[in-house]
Amino acid sequence: MPEAEKKGTTAVPAPARPAQNAPKSTPETAPPPTGYGPVFAVPEFRAVFAAHAFSLLGLVVSEIALSVLVYDLTGSPLLSALTFALGFLPYLVGGTLLAGVADRFPARRVLVVCDLVCAGCVAVMVVPGAPIAVLLAMRAALALVAPVFQGTRTATLADVLGDGELFVLGRSLLRIVSQSALLAGFGAGGLLLTVVSPRHALLVTVCTFLVSAVLLRFGTRRRPARAHRGQALVRDSLGGARQVLADRRIRVLLLLFWVPPMFAVAPEALAAPYADGIGAGSTGLGLLMCALPVGTIAGELFAGSRLRPATRNRLTLPLVCVTLLPYAGYALRPGLGWSLVLLVLAGAGSAYTLGLDQWFVRAVPDELLGRAMTLNSAGLMTVQGLGMALSGVVAEFAGARATVVGAGVLGTAVCGGLAVAARRAERAEGQGEMRGAG
Repeated sequence: MPEAEKKGTTAVPAPARPAQNAPKSTPETAPPPTGYGPVFAVPEFRAVFAAHAFSLLGLVVSEIALSVLVYDLTGSPLLSALTFALGFLPYLVGGTLLAGVADRFPARRVLVVCDLVCAGCVAVMVVPGAPIAVLLAMRAALALVAPVFQGTRTATLADVLGDGELFVLGRSLLRIVSQSALLAGFGAGGLLLTVVSPRHALLVTVCTFLVSAVLLRFGTRRRPARAHRGQALVRDSLGGARQVLADRRIRVLLLLFWVPPMFAVAPEALAAPYADGIGAGSTGLGLLMCALPVGTIAGELFAGSRLRPATRNRLTLPLVCVTLLPYAGYALRPGLGWSLVLLVLAGAGSAYTLGLDQWFVRAVPDELLGRAMTLNSAGLMTVQGLGMALSGVVAEFAGARATVVGAGVLGTAVCGGLAVAARRAERAEGQGEMRGAG
């Protein structure tokens, strides 16, 4: 889950767009902040960061507990797997039909209400005797609310941190927490289920959502809505999506966010059959599942703490072009050790998102920022779910190893084309600005 540079370019510095009631981006005359320390110096960000950590850890625990609960009640692997699938499918609906919520109401209110709604949905799951249909419906409701919450929170970061270097590093920290939660949350959830029932484990998630709501309510300022409520919510949401997608450069940036992860999920989706094919066993399967997040965390930490903003900007498109290339190494039939190395390298390449975050927040008009961020979150989750499904279909015919190789080769080619499109969009925008100035 990312340069105080001019909108639409990767090299020419320019002042950042002022954010509502927030510190402006670092002036050109001052040296840019280095590392993550300055981000934590902002009190509001500390509250957002802590709330994110609590709610995400609880959500991961709930996914494990609910999956086990559904399987215990039904004995059906299909219904158990469906609880995970329902974490992806409603994202597109919520991210398109409800995106207007992010801009037409004060951000703090939206965030707190979303947390309370999520706590309520999980509380319904805890009720003894709740039917399977109700459990799955509540899981779908969580996924419906999630893109609105995530989009609003990201837009709020631009208010809290400005749209310069602090925003980039703040976004990076939230992504690092997300990846870390996958590593720690599944382990913690598994341990928790050894001592309590699945329904009792779900109570942990209720508490974490409530803690998140309290942190956001009392740890962040109230800011006015970004846009007026001029029309019905669904029409406003769809209209905002059309406005966002009508801009050529924003379209390219969205695709740069979405396309690499769609191919990148192939090894995760096929980790079980691949581990079986190389004789890695259950321990090897666990390592394969962890390697990509570990690489992502390492890449983000290095890029955020050691590289200057201008350097990260210059590396953004080259990293997009090579981040999937390690998957092609599966063609050499690597053992477990080299497979882990390839996955860590691929994960580290995803540090390109630090640059994309900067370009995206500068490219989107302020009154559309919440809807644009919501659309981005919804699209990202949707394409990952699609990528997992397609990987499974292809692997049925080609096998797990060949599917990962294909994802690496085809994904690299597509990402290269998107990088070229991004350069052309930058040049076209630069020429348009020059003509306007003339």
